[in-house]
Amino acid sequence: MSITAEAPAARDARNLLTAKEFVAVAGTVQRANPDLDETNAGRVVTESLKFVATAAARPGFPLAPSRVVDEGWHALILHTRIYTRLCRDLGGYVHHVPQAPDADRAPGILEVTQTAINAAGFDVDQELWRPARDRSIRVAADCRHSPSFCEDHPCEARTCDPSPN
Repeated sequence: MSITAEAPAARDARNLLTAKEFVAVAGTVQRANPDLDETNAGRVVTESLKFVATAAARPGFPLAPSRVVDEGWHALILHTRIYTRLCRDLGGYVHHVPQAPDADRAPGILEVTQTAINAAGFDVDQELWRPARDRSIRVAADCRHSPSFCEDHPCEARTCDPSPN
């Protein structure tokens, strides 16, 4: 007799919002990006929920969204009641710290963020995590974010180390 272990199912980030809330936030993404269809607006919101959930669970750890995922985060933030409740339910408020689009970022921050999202139990939609210079998916968001750890503790050589030493 052989027993095979199945990998646990990935968490469903859509469950972090009610269906009505999800539709409202996805609608905000679509209004800001008329070329984005309903399905892709939903993908953007879903990925931003994964990002926010992961960031809330890892306060002080350097994480940053891609330009496309940031569009969904912006839409979430605009729905202040939804966003406040979401962050409360996740155990911590995730602040948005914008930077100019050409600002330096910690090298590898998008890869670090995707690894953290996977570790939090979510699958990553790779297509939505392309570098800022990749404009294959057009969205209105055009800012970058400094990881909160680096904002509070200036980093040497533009890299972030979340350890205390």
